[in-house]
Amino acid sequence: MADVLSRFNSGKLWDFKGGIHPPEMKSQSNSQPLRHLPLGTDFYIPLKQHVGTTGNLLIKEGDYVLKGQALTKGDGLRMLPVHAPTSGIIKSIKPYVAPHPSGLDEPTIHLQADGLDQWSERNPIDNFLTLSPEQLIHKIYQAGIAGLGGAVFPTAAKIQSAEQKVKLLIINGAECEPYITCDDRLMREHADEIIKGIRILRYILHPEKVVIAIEDNKPEAIAAIRNALQGANDISVRVIPTKYPSGAAKQLIYLLTGIEVPSGARSSSIGVLMQNVGTMFAIKRAVINDEPLIERVVTLTGNKIAEKGNYWVRLGTPISQILSDAGYQFDNNFPIFAGGPMMGLELPNLNAPVTKLVNCLLAPDYLEYAEPEAEQACIRCSSCSDACPVNLMPQQLYWFARSEDHKKSEEYALKDCIECGICAYVCPSHIPLIQYFRQEKAKIWQIKEKQKKSDEAKIRFEAKQARMEREEQERKARSQRAAQARREELAQTKGEDPVKAALERLKAKKANETESTQIKTLTSEKGEVLPDNTDLMAQRKARRLARQQAASQVENQEQSVQPTDAKKAAVAAALARAKAKKLAQANSTAEAISNAQTVENEVEKTKSTVEKTQENSTALDPKKAAVAAAIARAKAKKLAQANSTSEAVSNSQTVENEVEKTKSSGRKNTRKFKRT
Repeated sequence: MADVLSRFNSGKLWDFKGGIHPPEMKSQSNSQPLRHLPLGTDFYIPLKQHVGTTGNLLIKEGDYVLKGQALTKGDGLRMLPVHAPTSGIIKSIKPYVAPHPSGLDEPTIHLQADGLDQWSERNPIDNFLTLSPEQLIHKIYQAGIAGLGGAVFPTAAKIQSAEQKVKLLIINGAECEPYITCDDRLMREHADEIIKGIRILRYILHPEKVVIAIEDNKPEAIAAIRNALQGANDISVRVIPTKYPSGAAKQLIYLLTGIEVPSGARSSSIGVLMQNVGTMFAIKRAVINDEPLIERVVTLTGNKIAEKGNYWVRLGTPISQILSDAGYQFDNNFPIFAGGPMMGLELPNLNAPVTKLVNCLLAPDYLEYAEPEAEQACIRCSSCSDACPVNLMPQQLYWFARSEDHKKSEEYALKDCIECGICAYVCPSHIPLIQYFRQEKAKIWQIKEKQKKSDEAKIRFEAKQARMEREEQERKARSQRAAQARREELAQTKGEDPVKAALERLKAKKANETESTQIKTLTSEKGEVLPDNTDLMAQRKARRLARQQAASQVENQEQSVQPTDAKKAAVAAALARAKAKKLAQANSTAEAISNAQTVENEVEKTKSTVEKTQENSTALDPKKAAVAAAIARAKAKKLAQANSTSEAVSNSQTVENEVEKTKSSGRKNTRKFKRT
């Protein structure tokens, strides 16, 4: 810390490595005083205009808001609020194009102005010393102030993180990039307010030294600041040589102290804090005037703009409207840049609004802009490395970025690249190095963000598991305590512990089962103790005899079925013969007819008997059935010969037909049995 102050107090200026001297082109816009553009009718306010997270909405569609009214609210110093740039009605809250080269949409509030430009309630103060540093930081945060030098880092968060560490406070008025003159005009016309803002910050941080650094190409601004100080010695002015990028934070610190900020570290680590002159003006307005950050100075320059100069622009104003009010000659052949020619971003859509980040709108013509030449192979000339103010190796980073070797990119300190554009400016192969580096940074950021979310999810999961285990243990403990209380209560009422009694009963039951299931043993001739399997062998023998007996019974049943069925068939045949004989002895026609009918009935009985026998028997002999049918036919034939009348003959024929049916039925059943 002491080394920083001693080197600064020496009054010496150090020169950083690299850097260039491009055409300044500042005279186009710095000769005219600050002006105001006409108030527009529609404003588009992105919810996020800073480095950090988006705030929570305080309004909804259809609400009427006043100028300076907060539209969002943050939960921390890095969640800055945004404010209404004028009074009017909230028409919508939805995605809208942002001033970014990607052209992607971002959540945006559409405010339709009522033309009254009516302020919300304000509470200005005359003496900021009546407030504590904490109260001042809170007011700066509530005003939504972010760094207006290009980084747009939340100012309140930056101040609080550096509090009690700052020995040297540097106010950056270098404004080194070509074309841009907004800080120059602001210092010329509002030096008093800038000095008040510096003193507010000095009161908060209590640094030992405060310095305003201004490039030597701004003599009017230097004179205005010195005049505003009126000989005060609490703030000094240090004039530095014009060189790009002397306005970058690390390069300016080196210029004034000769000390480099360590890689990956903040300037507060060496006791230095830096703020932009525009930020100091915004702090004064927020604390003294109670005005949030709703407008800023924007440089409108380039040969395509008729009314070049610096203008007060309300945040949320469409860029197309600003250019139109400044006399822009619309031409699709030439792009519009947000920022300067070295670090500016080409805008794909002019409907995008002005945000806290936009400090310049550059509209070049054919004399100032040429289409990028075709990219050629790197020739390893080292021009980019020689000109790099951060002492990096852009040619190596280029190869790592193209091959997506993220690990090597980090090893070669890609994160220290300030994206000043010098490497691409001096490259003879016209390689757009800054584009490669920005894309590589974005990829690395996405990878780390994904890993961060994964780690956070893992932490949440482990916390949930621990909580569930803790709750389960607590539940078991409660159950055990409740069970213990019940046991004690039962023991008091019955005189014994029910759990203990149940355990004793269980032990007694197990002991009985053990005694009843003791294994029998015997001793062999050799004296060996062997299990006695006598009972087991007896059980096996009994089961085997039972199976043999069951099989014998089945065989006997099968043998007894066939004789029984054959005997029944023989009896039926004998009965049929007897009936036929009696019928043959009859002489009268009526008796013959009656006897023939009787024979027919007997044949039917025989047929029925045969069918039943075939159904009930599993082993019927088809020969016996055929013999019985033949005998029945013979008897019927004799009976037909004995009868002299035609009716008797007819009846005999009928009986024969029935016998044939009986035979046929027997054959069919026989075939059926065989298939079965």
